[in-house]
Amino acid sequence: MTIALIELTGAARALEPVRISREDTALDLTATTEIYRGRGEAFQVSTAPGADGIVRRIEVRASDAKHSGDWAVFALANVSDEQLDRLIVAPHFRLAGSGVLWPDLGAERILSITPSEGFALDRVPNDEDDVFRITLNPGTVVTFVAELATPDLPQIYLWEPDAYKDTVNAFTLYRGVVMGIAGLLAVFLTILFVVKGTSMLPATAALAWAVLAYVSVDFGFLSKLISVTPGDEQMWRAGTEVFLATGLVVFLFAYLNLNRWHINLAFVTAAWIIGLGALFAVAIYDPAIAAGIARLSLTATTIAGVALILFLGFNRYDRAIMLVPTWALVVCWMFGAWLTVTGQLSNDIIQPALGGALVLIVLLMGFTVVQHSFAGGAFHHGLFSDMERQALALTGAGDIVWDWDVLRDRLVTIPDISPTFGYSPNSLSGPVRNWLPHIHPDDRDRFRTSLDALLEHRRGRLNLEFRVRAEDGHHHWMQLRIRPVLGSSGEVIRCVGTIVDVTEQKAAETRLLHDAVHDNLTGLPNRQLFVDRLEMAIAAAEANPIMRPTVFMIDLDDFRRVNEKHGMSVGDTILLAVTRRLKRLLKPHDSLARIAGDQFGLILVSEQEPARVAALAEAISTAISAPIDFANQEIHLTASIGLVTWVERGAVPEELMKDADLAMAQAKRFGGNRIEPFRPAFRTVGSNRQRLEQDLRRAIERGDLTLVYQPIVRMEDAEIAGFEALLRWDDPKRGVVSPSEFIPIAESSDLILRLGMYALRGAANDLSNWLAAVGDIPIFMSVNLSSAQLLKADLCNDVIHAISDSRCAPERFKLELTETLVMHNPQQALVTLSRLNEAGIGLSLDDFGTGHSSLSYLTRFPFSTIKIDKSLVSEPTERRGVLLRSIVKLAKDLDMTVVAEGVANEDDAELLAEMGCDYAQSFLYGPPIGPDSVMRLLRERYSHSSGGTGTDG
Repeated sequence: MTIALIELTGAARALEPVRISREDTALDLTATTEIYRGRGEAFQVSTAPGADGIVRRIEVRASDAKHSGDWAVFALANVSDEQLDRLIVAPHFRLAGSGVLWPDLGAERILSITPSEGFALDRVPNDEDDVFRITLNPGTVVTFVAELATPDLPQIYLWEPDAYKDTVNAFTLYRGVVMGIAGLLAVFLTILFVVKGTSMLPATAALAWAVLAYVSVDFGFLSKLISVTPGDEQMWRAGTEVFLATGLVVFLFAYLNLNRWHINLAFVTAAWIIGLGALFAVAIYDPAIAAGIARLSLTATTIAGVALILFLGFNRYDRAIMLVPTWALVVCWMFGAWLTVTGQLSNDIIQPALGGALVLIVLLMGFTVVQHSFAGGAFHHGLFSDMERQALALTGAGDIVWDWDVLRDRLVTIPDISPTFGYSPNSLSGPVRNWLPHIHPDDRDRFRTSLDALLEHRRGRLNLEFRVRAEDGHHHWMQLRIRPVLGSSGEVIRCVGTIVDVTEQKAAETRLLHDAVHDNLTGLPNRQLFVDRLEMAIAAAEANPIMRPTVFMIDLDDFRRVNEKHGMSVGDTILLAVTRRLKRLLKPHDSLARIAGDQFGLILVSEQEPARVAALAEAISTAISAPIDFANQEIHLTASIGLVTWVERGAVPEELMKDADLAMAQAKRFGGNRIEPFRPAFRTVGSNRQRLEQDLRRAIERGDLTLVYQPIVRMEDAEIAGFEALLRWDDPKRGVVSPSEFIPIAESSDLILRLGMYALRGAANDLSNWLAAVGDIPIFMSVNLSSAQLLKADLCNDVIHAISDSRCAPERFKLELTETLVMHNPQQALVTLSRLNEAGIGLSLDDFGTGHSSLSYLTRFPFSTIKIDKSLVSEPTERRGVLLRSIVKLAKDLDMTVVAEGVANEDDAELLAEMGCDYAQSFLYGPPIGPDSVMRLLRERYSHSSGGTGTDG
């Protein structure tokens, strides 16, 4: 295809371009497209005026032998300030406007498209449409000349690629459902014909297969099975329409049993069917004629059906009366089809809607036929009795009936429950006392007492759970639900109900209860259970002063270095090894717990003498210090141990733990690898921390903490894309308190939960205010998440409520968390993060590149963003480029966005942008600023962008 452009200054008529903006996802170009028929192999046309106002003339030559000499011309103008990618789509077939006689049955429409600028458009492979991809630069006006394969162009669309893909996917799902129903219906009716061979069933089955064939071709399913060209598709489409017309005639004749009324009707029907059969041959040579006659036949059959049904209905023929609702739908369908093929209904959903309606009509026909075919049989006896329905419900539920005849003291279970426990049949039938030897000793009295109480009160309902020992020695949890049946004298004569095996439910409850108070890595009690056991030990000590419990706090020194050097999985293995070593030193009534990540708590009640307590502390320190062999290398650990012994009444568990914590902290101040008994002087050392915690609590309650926001910019144009919310605390006495000082204090207390929600609500409200003042601008908000929040059961509800209160979309928020936080409880973290992701909230893996096992969590957890740690971005070594490029490529392969922290200069920014990094965050693009400053910044940026003639990208 060749192009020649000639500038025109005269009065040549120019096209009116279609104006396209970023918001336009689908435009119908049919009305604005000019068709030039019979113009031959070379074609000249005037273009639309360009941006400079000049009208040019374009000459195009045919490039394909299938060219019909017809051309189509349209023009598009990109009025936005950005490059737009669109798809030009011309469907091969449209039922709308296809016509009744000699209908248009579809064909390849466009052979190629030539723009007035650039090269011929690329064709996108598609079996049902001619699809071409175009790219329009900002402010350009392009005229397109389409080389047509047929004189007609029923429809031409301009689609946004994602919208077109979503529309195709939506229709594909709908078509799949409709075809599935049609296929099942056809198979079901065929099976019924085999089971009960009345004439109605094969006729209805044939119509169902005809409908299935029609929708298979109309929905493009046939091309998935065999290779079908647009020319061959006309033949298949005409053939299925003939098949459908034939099936409707056969159904009407067979269902109404027309040969019963007049022999001439049978002759007419036979001639009609033979004529339609001949159309199958015509469809091979001239599909349009065959399809037109088939459409006329469908119309004639519908009209004839109306006349026959009215005539036979007035003669009280039950089949005709039962067919009235179905045939009314057929009439409505034919009317809708007529409006469609004549072009009076032309929207995109009418064609698949007619296909789906056709399947529903045949489904209703199937129900009507089945009712008549089985009339007088087993299905005609009416509804089940209440007794039968209850019996069927019990059988379906799998429950066992418990029937105790109290007067005769005879217990029967239906079906017999004895084999369930491995006993011989009817072993548990007979007197109810037969059950007692098999019931768990702890449950026997409760079982006996509950039955006696039911007999004594003569009313109510018993819901009892107890354990029954099976033949193999295992116990099954059973749930008994019975109620008494009273005789004429008011005495209980029977107790009837159900008994169900609930062993699995009980096991699940036990696991949940265990997991709630135990650490899921080591299996040790968690902090909550530790406090409870310490409270019990204190109560026992107050009752018996000889027993004085000692509380240990054991913290591994610099354990974070092990995680960073060897990875989190190795760290978990080492924690398990330390747990086993500590448990070997303890006696059964001592309690060891995992308080935090690498911190253990111990309640020692087996030793009272100070010397023996000190000896145990030394043994613990020695056990931890012993080298741990892992992967042909030795890992050496040390621990800081603080301990305190109960000495006075009225002690509170939290106070004892805090004293042991202070002693442990003192051991760490002295360099670690020490054992420090608690001394009252330690409280003065920790008083500053306590006062800081109290002041922080008051600051949260009064709302004295503020939020500042550091910009996150897009690398491609350095425009602001979002902000990260950071907490700041300006204390009246201390001045500005660093987050590195008050965040650890909040994490070690219950304040971190309130602090986290304080930050999230404040950030959400500020974002809402910005959007209300500036408009719907494309920015997001990142908020950090703590481990305490992540493990909170109702975190998802709190986050969703905070966001919904601000009236901001969840998609505007990203929650940032580190790999270390996730590993506190991976299972709980996975559940929580999945729920947040389902709610539309983005998840960002922070400090990426600082650990060794982060890669495994990129696929395991639903992260959508990774933030490269600033230590990696600013690393001065030569390996930096290789590492950064690998991380960015990995993220792109996983369809994730990348944020680089700590970009130091423009050279680093250019390097990251070339690698494909999406966003950057550092002081190079701006320091953290307050919400009012953000408001001013956004107003300046976006008012400038919207007010000028263009933007800088």
